[in-house]
Amino acid sequence: MKLIVSRNLYIILAADTLLLCLSFFGAHLIRFDFSIPGHIGAHLWQLAPWIIGIKLVCFYFFNLYRGMWRYTGLSDLFNVVKAMTLAMVITIALILYINRFQGVSRSVLVIDWCFSIFLVGMLRIVTRVVFEQFTEEIGFAEVGQALAGIFRKRSGGTKGVLIIGAGDCGEKICREIREDASLKFHVEGFLDDDTRKTGRKIHGIPVLGNIEKLVLIAQAKAVDEIIIAIPSLIPERMRQIVGLCRESGIPFKTVPSMAELINGRVSINAVRDVEYRDLLGRKPVELDTERIGRYLGGKCVMVTGAGGSIGQGLCRQVCRYAPETLLLLERAESPLYEIELELKKDFPEIGIVPLLADIQDTVELDLIFRAHSPEIIFHAAAYKHVPMLEAHPWKAVTNNIVGTENMVRMAHKFNCRRFVFVSTDKAVNPANVMGASKRIAEIIVQNHSRCNGGSTRFITVRFGNVIGSVGSVIPLFKKQIREGGPVTVTHRDMVRFFMLIPEACQLILQAGAMGNGGEIFVLEMGKPVRIDDMARDLIRFSGFEPDRDIKIAYTGLRPGEKLYEELITDDENVIPTDHEKIMVLNGKESDMCTVFKELETLKSLARSRDRDRIVERIRKIVPEFKNNSL
Repeated sequence: MKLIVSRNLYIILAADTLLLCLSFFGAHLIRFDFSIPGHIGAHLWQLAPWIIGIKLVCFYFFNLYRGMWRYTGLSDLFNVVKAMTLAMVITIALILYINRFQGVSRSVLVIDWCFSIFLVGMLRIVTRVVFEQFTEEIGFAEVGQALAGIFRKRSGGTKGVLIIGAGDCGEKICREIREDASLKFHVEGFLDDDTRKTGRKIHGIPVLGNIEKLVLIAQAKAVDEIIIAIPSLIPERMRQIVGLCRESGIPFKTVPSMAELINGRVSINAVRDVEYRDLLGRKPVELDTERIGRYLGGKCVMVTGAGGSIGQGLCRQVCRYAPETLLLLERAESPLYEIELELKKDFPEIGIVPLLADIQDTVELDLIFRAHSPEIIFHAAAYKHVPMLEAHPWKAVTNNIVGTENMVRMAHKFNCRRFVFVSTDKAVNPANVMGASKRIAEIIVQNHSRCNGGSTRFITVRFGNVIGSVGSVIPLFKKQIREGGPVTVTHRDMVRFFMLIPEACQLILQAGAMGNGGEIFVLEMGKPVRIDDMARDLIRFSGFEPDRDIKIAYTGLRPGEKLYEELITDDENVIPTDHEKIMVLNGKESDMCTVFKELETLKSLARSRDRDRIVERIRKIVPEFKNNSL
């Protein structure tokens, strides 16, 4: 058995030695009523080094210097009891052999045994509590579960699991597997990049080596499943680990990224299959939670488009900051019902109010605002499907433009505190009706902040595509792969910015807290992703080889599409903010007299559904609009 010497080992040995000395001398004081006879004292000084040395050696053989104190469990405490019992037996045998207990009190050894277990065990428990920062309470129910987990016999049907990551997340997964008798798993070991952890133990289970040895260790241990338990992995490292897992041929899963963990807690129930979004980025977003909490906590918050991908994500994130009421405004009944049920279950203390309504209906909006008086509005309702709006541009006008104008006027009329408009990178130098409609909506929002009095702060947040949203390209690619191909890519060189829904929603909330009114905030989207590379990654991810097992077909740009998206125009200056992932744009002001005049004409044309004239009128409002579908 190899002793792992770390920079902390000497501190640990010193702490244990001090506690064992206190226990030994304290036992004598208790036994002799704090007045130790002279002849006993002489033997005491002779015996102390030997007895303490025997205890430390027993501690070593029972692995008390291989575990991590921050993960101390009942198995570690039982090892303390075993080590102390063995040490007492050895001590008694030696004393009997040497002097037949002449000058040595037998009861002292029993008192010392009790004191040593208490002091050494308490030190480890206190260390764990300090590391957990008092976030988890250890009650009788948990102790009962732990005892059941320790004493239950492993059934033949359990699966061996290898956990990648010997940190907090890996420890929680391991502890839950050990304590929950209904889980048919047992942990074979951990892997971690930190070589200092190799040979150490967590709940009695060893860290077997670094992650690069995954294939060899997984095959040697004959594990049935691998769990990647590092929520903050960077994309490059995640790709490497996924590659190793695939090379091993063993099924593998992962925990959600920190952005996806709404309550910040990891459990075995959160473990899921690795998906493409896990390869894009898992670095958690740093949020000014106090600042966000000040403007959301205890308020009446409204989210429009609450049943959509971004709308649902916003609702979940908003609830973290304990608003008094959350108004879910949505015109599609099924998604509205689903998000209502979810939020009422997860956040029973918040007033969740579903509102089946349409942002194009001003009478209905007026009644809603009078009844509920929302203070904060996140306007995410919009049509977003590019080819569909190219064929129906009047819908882009009535919903994206007129609907936004209706919401802005209501927010101003009822003196809402903040109005956060969710825009898109397609509004920059738009090549399609959808993007142009969102650009006009941006102009409307900015104008009300600059030109109208009142207390409402109108803020715009602009970002690119989100992974997992309704209508995104990934579900289409997956469907085509299941059908055997071909996977259809519009162009080899097409690139897009991508972001996870939870990350986008968190940054929207942060921008809402930072805005003073009139700004356009741009979210840092990272590196653009080639759609062709995405398709090939997804094919490999499904166990096939692109161009061999699954063909890729290039179909050409659809109406309104362009090869790459932008986040700023040539006329907009980027100004950094105090958040690394959020920038603010200082753009030119629009001639609102001309804009409103053109808007009235545009509304009239939308009612007549004159497609070509609608596109022409949009171009007059947004001169940079270069539509290629005419």
